[in-house]
Amino acid sequence: MATIVVMPQLGNSVESCIIVEWMIAEGDTVAVDQTLASIETDKSTMEVPSTAEGTVLKLLWEEGDEVPVKDPLIIVGAPGEDISGLVPGGEGASESAEAAAAPGQAAAAPEQAAPAFATERATGAVSPRARALAASSGVDASAIAEGSGPHGRVIERDVAAAIAVGPTLTSAARAAGVSATEGTGIGGRVSVADANRAPEASAPAAVPAPAPAADFPGASTSSPLKGVRKVVAKRMMESLTTTAQLTLNTSANAAGILALRKKVKNADEALGLNKITLNDLVCFAVSRTLPKYPVFNAHLEDGVLTEFEQVHLGFACDTPRGLLVPVIRSAQSLGLKAFSDEAKRLAGAAIDGTLSPDYLGGGTFTVSNIGSFGIETFTPVINLPQTAILGVGAITPRPVLAPDGAVGVQQRLNLSLTIDHQVIDGADGARFLRDLVAAIENIDVTVLA
Repeated sequence: MATIVVMPQLGNSVESCIIVEWMIAEGDTVAVDQTLASIETDKSTMEVPSTAEGTVLKLLWEEGDEVPVKDPLIIVGAPGEDISGLVPGGEGASESAEAAAAPGQAAAAPEQAAPAFATERATGAVSPRARALAASSGVDASAIAEGSGPHGRVIERDVAAAIAVGPTLTSAARAAGVSATEGTGIGGRVSVADANRAPEASAPAAVPAPAPAADFPGASTSSPLKGVRKVVAKRMMESLTTTAQLTLNTSANAAGILALRKKVKNADEALGLNKITLNDLVCFAVSRTLPKYPVFNAHLEDGVLTEFEQVHLGFACDTPRGLLVPVIRSAQSLGLKAFSDEAKRLAGAAIDGTLSPDYLGGGTFTVSNIGSFGIETFTPVINLPQTAILGVGAITPRPVLAPDGAVGVQQRLNLSLTIDHQVIDGADGARFLRDLVAAIENIDVTVLA
């Protein structure tokens, strides 16, 4: 008997997922726990395992479609099995719907009844991504007769096609029934002012000459951004275009933190301290500094600043799927060992692809450490809607002048703090770094505080 595999609930905060790439095709044989597709939430890219085995009889969505959680994803069964009653819009589904609606008729047996989703029509429905694109482009998504998504749903590519056909009208122009074919508004939008504008003789469109092959020697490949890379690209652009980012650089004497790292590394294994890393120690110091600076442990959304009592500390993690930022909840209340253990658990799950999206959102401050690559200083980009982010660079030797005039060498830990200048002043950023440097340089005391 055919089985419906649904989009799983990947965390309590996830309502829908976008199919990035199908890993199977219709006609393939799948086993339980076999990866069906790569999907994208608003936080990360994950894989969907199969909950059934058999032959893939129908893929109910296309790549790029946004699928609500718990909605049917594929149909699995025996080769040649009749699934018309399960496929939305199929003859069997229509017949089942009619039978259910006919008065006086006996109810069909549960195993024969088409599921509710099979009789529902989405014609006129617009996906959230399509709605957002339509709103930003001045397109009336409701005017698209039928979308290319399941059940006639209007999806993002339908709106993009409508934009390409153009012209794009402002909301006022659309309400006034303006029919101009060319606009003078922002981005070429047709406004009310264009209603009575005399059409100008259009010059033949210039066709750009193909670039000489000599300008691009050798082979090349082109591919669209997918998965986590696509998510990161969108977020970075949004961050840089909606915030006033300022980066402050300093360094801390690394002698104390290096000594403590050596001490715990060589400690009795029964204590469970051997795996504590330098990054654990830096992040721990950050979690102890942030409560003194609430504006750094905050979100800025739509002009509203929300400061948090709890430090939900995110840390950038390099994974096979791209950059992810797991979040240590209530980091300020954890002891050093518990802090380190939680960081290892989250990082391991992120790398394995098993981390729930619930642990990839809700951060109040982020630490990004690329010092292991030899990078001394860099400009970290704020992880919206947060107000600041700390970049940790490599430990490098620096000359120092002793009180007696002798020249020595000191190991310095490089720190780069990016703040949103909309709500944080440079002086406050300097004070935060000053206190963080003190916490790092006196890490033994910081751990005991």
